[in-house]
Amino acid sequence: MSRALSLCGVILAAGESRRMGTDKALLPWPPAPPGQIPNRTFLSAAIESLAQLSDSVIVVAGKNRDSLAPVVYANGASLATNHDPDRGQFSSLQTGLQEVLNRGRDAAIVTLVDRPPVNNSTTEKLHAAFGAAIARWKWAVVPEYGGKHGHPIFLAREMIAAFLKAPPTASARDIQHQNREQIVYVEVDDPLVTVNVNTPDEYAALQRAVPMLRD
Repeated sequence: MSRALSLCGVILAAGESRRMGTDKALLPWPPAPPGQIPNRTFLSAAIESLAQLSDSVIVVAGKNRDSLAPVVYANGASLATNHDPDRGQFSSLQTGLQEVLNRGRDAAIVTLVDRPPVNNSTTEKLHAAFGAAIARWKWAVVPEYGGKHGHPIFLAREMIAAFLKAPPTASARDIQHQNREQIVYVEVDDPLVTVNVNTPDEYAALQRAVPMLRD
């Protein structure tokens, strides 16, 4: 018997962006041409990307909830709050995945806010791979580029349960490693799956590389 997909997008955005010096969720993306004011951000671009494949999108915020709320609601997403984001990113993941189950969904697409969304062809390939994976009773699909794992990741109910049962001191990498036989790793030709922006220099370098990274 096949399993129906009921996907919910989850964006982890509760970090304090200390090394960047400003909230990474609100960094302009994509870069605007000279003389034009950017009208999108990492956060709004991520919402738009996940909304193409999911029934709803949840943004997990922390102390930055009030500053993110206008962008979240203007783009048709909803907010979940990690009330103790100092516990780390895994606590935000657990917060978001619990909200997925609370909404009656049984699968999630999870990404981080500190990066541009991947190419549309990449999300389509991962989505198709996820459908094939859950038909074989696998629990998750994770993209790979250059030998590195990245985002977005697709999670079935079993993998969501594994994350939620883990202690707060765990990490997503730990849980994936423990359940690696249940994960399908998909090689993609898209460096954006492993991009991570933490500093102003990394953000500037990413802006310069835009023409080489997009479809």
